[in-house]
Amino acid sequence: MRKRGSIGALVIALSVSSLFAGCAAEQKCGLEGCPGDAQITAKVESLLNQHSEVGTEVSVQTLDRVVYLSGYVSAGEIRATAEDLARTAPGVSRVVDTIAVTH
Repeated sequence: MRKRGSIGALVIALSVSSLFAGCAAEQKCGLEGCPGDAQITAKVESLLNQHSEVGTEVSVQTLDRVVYLSGYVSAGEIRATAEDLARTAPGVSRVVDTIAVTH
């Protein structure tokens, strides 16, 4: 009888753990789950295009939820804005910024 209680407690513990793990993913990525790399790239590009100072001067690539930013901008503030915007996109785990500032 003790074995059944132990197994039952284990099943409940695993169920609760799975439930909370799902909640963490939902909080980070929303109800539809985490987006794929193509969706992340599209979202980051959309966010950047909403800022005329960044616009199409920055290229975006995503691989395994890591966003890579490259290109040329005229000021360090624009570079920081691009990086900050990329971090806000759902599903982004990390941003690698190789944007060059031209003077």
